[in-house]
Amino acid sequence: MSVRRFVGANSRDVMRQVREALGDDALIVANRRTEGGVEILAMADEAVDHFEPSPTWPAPPSPSAFSQPDSDPLQTMSERLLREMQEMRQLLSTQPVTAPASSDAVSELDMSARMRQWLLGAGFSEELSDEVLAGLPTSLAEQDTDSDDVMTWLREQLMARLPVLTEEAGFFDQAGIVALVGPTGVGKTTTTAKLAARFVMRHGTRPVALVTTDSFRIGAHEQLRIYARLLDTPMYALDAEQPIDELVGRLQGKQWVIIDTVGMSQRDQRVIEQIAHLQGGQATVRLVLLLNAASQPETLEEVVLRYRQAARAAGAELNDCIITKQDEAGRLAPVLDIVMRHGLRVLFGSHGQRVPEDMTVADPAGLINQALNTPSTKGRSFVEAPPAPASVGLPRWSRDVLGQGRRLTSVLRQLRERIVGFSALESVWDLASLPVVLQDERLDAVLASGSCAGKGLGVAWAPRRNERGCDWPMPDIGLDADGGWLALPSLQHRQPAGWQSRMSAQGDTLGAVVHLLPALPDPATLVWLEAQHLTWVTLVSAGQRVHWQAERYALRQLFTDSSLTQHVGVRFRGQSLQLWNTHKQVEDAAGNLLLAWVGEIRDPENGKCIARRYWLTPARLGADVLSLLVIQLQSEGLSSLTKRAWQQLKEADGGEVSTEVRLLMASGVAAAAGHLDVANDETAVALRTDLLRLLGTTRKRRDTAMLDALVHAFMARDAIRQLSSVSREGLA
Repeated sequence: MSVRRFVGANSRDVMRQVREALGDDALIVANRRTEGGVEILAMADEAVDHFEPSPTWPAPPSPSAFSQPDSDPLQTMSERLLREMQEMRQLLSTQPVTAPASSDAVSELDMSARMRQWLLGAGFSEELSDEVLAGLPTSLAEQDTDSDDVMTWLREQLMARLPVLTEEAGFFDQAGIVALVGPTGVGKTTTTAKLAARFVMRHGTRPVALVTTDSFRIGAHEQLRIYARLLDTPMYALDAEQPIDELVGRLQGKQWVIIDTVGMSQRDQRVIEQIAHLQGGQATVRLVLLLNAASQPETLEEVVLRYRQAARAAGAELNDCIITKQDEAGRLAPVLDIVMRHGLRVLFGSHGQRVPEDMTVADPAGLINQALNTPSTKGRSFVEAPPAPASVGLPRWSRDVLGQGRRLTSVLRQLRERIVGFSALESVWDLASLPVVLQDERLDAVLASGSCAGKGLGVAWAPRRNERGCDWPMPDIGLDADGGWLALPSLQHRQPAGWQSRMSAQGDTLGAVVHLLPALPDPATLVWLEAQHLTWVTLVSAGQRVHWQAERYALRQLFTDSSLTQHVGVRFRGQSLQLWNTHKQVEDAAGNLLLAWVGEIRDPENGKCIARRYWLTPARLGADVLSLLVIQLQSEGLSSLTKRAWQQLKEADGGEVSTEVRLLMASGVAAAAGHLDVANDETAVALRTDLLRLLGTTRKRRDTAMLDALVHAFMARDAIRQLSSVSREGLA
């Protein structure tokens, strides 16, 4: 029999015997402690398939067998294990190869599975595909056939995860030193010339200089020197031992310097030395990684990981990239997949040798379309394709955390693009990390920056009193051109006194021409509003008196016998309800023509009246003003959301945040949550889904769920920033 027994005084001794007798690949079948030390049964790995049991191989024991002597139990167990191993190997060797699924079989899969296979066929990773499709709306997932809606949603999801340079001026108008880094043959020298040429086209030749550190390749200096001559710009060579500060001293008067570095394999340990050398002086060098679109996904993954590690080791950041050789790539999806998963920003795409024509500013729509229209997917519906290789280089738990980070980054980016003033709200949140004595001082600068200047349609004015149970009044919320709420509210105590002064100030700064008032202003203000041709609506009480048909009525009496004949949908207190309403033309005490409105918020399922409201609007606006009544009605929910956020923040910050900053934080996230709660477009639905995925739980009320998810997103963002500020030596 092939199984051999080894006995030693201890484990180390007996394992030494096994290695000497059977080699390092020996298979340990069983082991146990004995009175003399340790006993091991082992055999050579290649002998498993030829193993034959001993003649005394025991039959399955009968009930009485346990009371009778048996063969050696250790040997019996080892033989059974070996027999099972033989059977498993035989089963695996005879298992038939599964043929790829046919198109007919794929068509029977649900939409999510078909889209996943299609993404894998295009070259996207399983990790990113699963992450994207986790947010697939139910309405699309339940479709039986491919549609433009599905493809449009997929493109939007991928574009939202692809950070790019928003405009070329943002790169070339920023003075400083830029160093292109990356492996050999990726196109650094040609890209250096292309960037320099585009800078010269914008700013002329005088402010720019080219630098090379490549002293390894024959003719490397001469190649860049030729480009420098063609562009009429100076070119300098930087030796490997020469400090970067010495070069800066020779570049007086140059506003923009681009360095063509030595191409090094990502596995070359000198990569760390090279980047450390670039970052070793007092001058700040911006690193840009070049990625060859024609490289294998595994290679690209390793390039990003190693070069980013080298940058961190040098105390630098590597967040920008340029995709080269797009014209040589069979599939663009792999490089975009890696860019998305690692959170890199794509500055430019290069697709040829011509300088500077064959380089363009990164366009998300164009890149995603090129990635999706591969030879294996072009002109085809969602059919099966071979799965892409899984991402390498990081443990599973690290990739999960990175996935959460990417989702957070994507959500924040979408919020900035959708909600006016969201970036300013982020700036207010940043103040919370400062000492309290500095917060109000810095807040003045944030509010004076004019981030929402000229971007508002109107204002939903809050009552001029403290909120019930609170020692602060609700801030006023701006409206964008579509009636959505702005993310940076206006604090009441920072505004001038009097309605006319307040509305005039908001018209000058915000550009507001629509005013949703919480109470009827004085007659002089009404005259001013009409003289300025401004749009206004005002909430009034049921006892407000008006003149109708030469008689004076309270609004409650005016509508006693009126039938509410029309209705529109409305989000109220976190529910989808209906506003049933009607109106009559009336006059105020001064004889001005107005429309008096009554509205009942009803449950569409049982017709129950939830609340009743009354409004007055200028008669000149007609019945179209109803949409503004809906907006004002929905804005009532912002105060309760603000209270909820205020309490969460107060418990979290322990009183270390000033009242003004906390109130802007709370009311800002409330406005953003309300904005998303009432919106019905596809982009808003997708954004709500992404936010709830960050929260990780389901909630009955959508408005409070949106609020909690936004607070969670901000706190997660702050935690990540706090961790990034911890010294890496301390973490190590």
